[in-house]
Amino acid sequence: MAKPPARRSSPQDIAQFLQKSSAITQFVAQQPRLLFAVDATASRQPTWDHASRLQQEMFQASGVVATLAVQLCYYRGFTEFRASRWLTDSAALAQLMGQVRCEGGHTQIARLLRHAQTEHHKATVRALVFIGDAVEENPDSLCNLAGQCGLLQLPLFLFQEGRERQVEQTFRTMAKLSGGAYARFDSSSAATLAGLLGAVASYATGGRAALEKRGGDSAKLLLRQLKA
Repeated sequence: MAKPPARRSSPQDIAQFLQKSSAITQFVAQQPRLLFAVDATASRQPTWDHASRLQQEMFQASGVVATLAVQLCYYRGFTEFRASRWLTDSAALAQLMGQVRCEGGHTQIARLLRHAQTEHHKATVRALVFIGDAVEENPDSLCNLAGQCGLLQLPLFLFQEGRERQVEQTFRTMAKLSGGAYARFDSSSAATLAGLLGAVASYATGGRAALEKRGGDSAKLLLRQLKA
């Protein structure tokens, strides 16, 4: 049996659709922006799983559900770099992260920072969060890019898994040059990561005042490092 012809959209239907789409775009564009990036190379799978599960906790902990636009970025494999659209739905973000699987490859932190600067020039990005455990690029080049982020008032919040001393030194310097902060966490300490992400989300929505109001160990750790 032949299917009945589909109803053709009227000019009014099309106009309403375009108006709704425009309203959604404007809403997202007006939200404070946080760029959330994760190293998705082979050694990162345990941390990626933690981050996926903790996305909704990050938004809930910040107390500003649906008022923060987040872009997910990750790199993996052979020069693969991905960036999502800007999202205001924590469930959609968590679902997106859950679809990613880690693959062996080298770090692409410089590429990430250049991407963040490009996005910041389009519309202000309040903060960049990066979770990683390795640095396979020239530290001086990365620090130079971090300094550029600092001039743009784009702070980097760098969270290190593990205790590699060279990684810690590079991350600490990058955070300082950008006006951001550094912290270490263990892959088994999910609560620590949740607290750190929640603290940065608060900072992205309301600056130092929101972070001070939030309180807690994670907020205090970041406040001690942030520039006045």
